[in-house]
Amino acid sequence: MTQNPDGRHSRADRQAAQAWAFDRIGEHYGEAFPHKDGQVAAGEWLIERLVPGSRVLDAGCGTGMPTARQLADAGHKVTGVDISHEMLRLARQDVPDAEFHHLDIADLDPTLGDFAAVVAFFSLLMLPRAEIPSVLEKIHRRLEPEGYFLLSMVEADLDDTPIHFLGSPVRVTGYIRGELEELVTAAGFELLDLRHLSYAPASTELEPEVQLFLFCRRDGRR
Repeated sequence: MTQNPDGRHSRADRQAAQAWAFDRIGEHYGEAFPHKDGQVAAGEWLIERLVPGSRVLDAGCGTGMPTARQLADAGHKVTGVDISHEMLRLARQDVPDAEFHHLDIADLDPTLGDFAAVVAFFSLLMLPRAEIPSVLEKIHRRLEPEGYFLLSMVEADLDDTPIHFLGSPVRVTGYIRGELEELVTAAGFELLDLRHLSYAPASTELEPEVQLFLFCRRDGRR
């Protein structure tokens, strides 16, 4: 991989490596994480607050399960974006009534339109910390006034750290919860609730983790 003068890999190389890794992982992701109770509960929280037929963006949708499927079943118009062609193939297969685009979450643009809600479940952790504030600003701009933003991350003090994940090399980022709260409020979101969940993946290759779920709303003053 090409490195920048500060020692970090170039964005294009990192994107290609992450896409390749998740193309390889494909449906094995669901096998390693068969129980997504926190994610399902977050989807239910959002569904209770949205008007039927609302446009929702699933940023880093993966296979579309469970969130895109859950939101589409509730009658919402779901748009999913992901960097992995294989993940998108599975998503289109399992959630045919949603719309999917091959796109990095760091590249959200106005052509996607505006949304009543954006969810980003365990997708921002694939970006280095230097890029995350600008991605949060892009999500903020894609939301309708007082639209909802749901974010989940693994609680860890990491920045673009290389790990092996289900047999593939990836780079991951995490935050301690107080830092994550400050990050989303600085981006113009009102934090409505923060929940944490201790989670043990089914794969013995992966360590137990603490998952953070932030329930936010676009601050109407910005």
